[in-house]
Amino acid sequence: MMSLKTFSAPMRKAPVTAVSRAACLAICLAFPTTGVANPIERACLASDRSAPRALCACIGAVAGSFLSGAQMREGARWFDDPQRAQDVRQSDRASDERMWQAWRRFSDAAEQSCTPTG
Repeated sequence: MMSLKTFSAPMRKAPVTAVSRAACLAICLAFPTTGVANPIERACLASDRSAPRALCACIGAVAGSFLSGAQMREGARWFDDPQRAQDVRQSDRASDERMWQAWRRFSDAAEQSCTPTG
């Protein structure tokens, strides 16, 4: 029996260029998938505020840059239960303080990045 090495040719690595990065970004933006949406984007889409898909995608992208997975899951719960956010904001627990500070940084960045100009 022949091994797979017999059929494999040496692989050359193609350099990652700005053009290939831009092409990848264009493809990702042209073919968005809901399966990739993070908890914040999904909560935004499911909320009763009727936010446009593009806005929720922007907010989700910013959340991915500023919040950990656990923080995104907790923040997503706040869409359905705003009282939970209030409880975290008023809590004396150090972990709640870290969550609230991260949420403030995220929300400030999302407001700057995702607000339509015009």
